[in-house]
Amino acid sequence: MAELTAQLVSVDRMLWSGPASIVTAQTIEGEIGVLPGHEPFLGQLKENGVVTIRPISGDRIVAAVQGGFLSVQGDRVTVLADYAIFADEVDSAEAESGLEAQDEDVKHRSEAELAAVRRNESR
Repeated sequence: MAELTAQLVSVDRMLWSGPASIVTAQTIEGEIGVLPGHEPFLGQLKENGVVTIRPISGDRIVAAVQGGFLSVQGDRVTVLADYAIFADEVDSAEAESGLEAQDEDVKHRSEAELAAVRRNESR
């Protein structure tokens, strides 16, 4: 079975790295799914997006991301986000309250976190 080498990195930490069968990400142009053999690609991540990684072994990984880039080069996929958090690390109550924030960054972050939680629950 063909596989990708995927990395999910935020400015402050490496969230995940390893072999995967597919990576999906929400970019400013729409949602993209990357399979082995994908054409080279560089995309800008949404300010309130979700990234999903299907590892070769183990459970699906869902993360909220805010800004950054998705790079596809050969069978290597790198998601470099300004901010990223695993869906299962999100405090939903805090994210809900962030939707009312005046600060657009906080609002976008909360939207991304809640979207990741919903996607994670839809397994």
